[in-house]
Amino acid sequence: MTAEVEQRAARIKLLLMDCDGVLTDGRVWVFESGEEQKGFHTRDGLGIDLWHRAGLKSGIISGRNSSAVESRARSLGMSFIRQGCEDKRNAFAETLAQAKVTNAEVAFIGDDLNDIPLMMQSGFGIAVADAAFEAREQAQYVTEARGGFGAVRETVELILKAQGRWDELVKRYLAADERR
Repeated sequence: MTAEVEQRAARIKLLLMDCDGVLTDGRVWVFESGEEQKGFHTRDGLGIDLWHRAGLKSGIISGRNSSAVESRARSLGMSFIRQGCEDKRNAFAETLAQAKVTNAEVAFIGDDLNDIPLMMQSGFGIAVADAAFEAREQAQYVTEARGGFGAVRETVELILKAQGRWDELVKRYLAADERR
């Protein structure tokens, strides 16, 4: 991690992200009934859980509407769920105001062209490994993991390590089993 990335990550209080292509691999299965299905990675879910245990907030800003996204975000305890946003910049500004954080205190993870404005307004703009070229070019950090395959977890880990919180949060998983 470069000094600049560590410095940006250390001040983050709110983690926002797009959904399709970030929490999912970007594919949407549409059934004959019109119902949609998406797949989410469990490591991203545990990463978001650790994020919340650190006392930090998270949210989704998506251009699409999906009941699956609503359900997943609620089950993960996300505070801000903004869907169907034609102009993601308005949703971003409203979310920051609600969360009472500054742009410098926000990280945004994106994967495509419509995420670039939010990445650029954030204190820490992140693109997933398989993001559009232009998004990767504008990001301060590009994950090694692809969207839907642990990119959110990687981001959470990076930020919490920069804040000196990671070891304390994961020690319960690393403790030796006393029954052995």
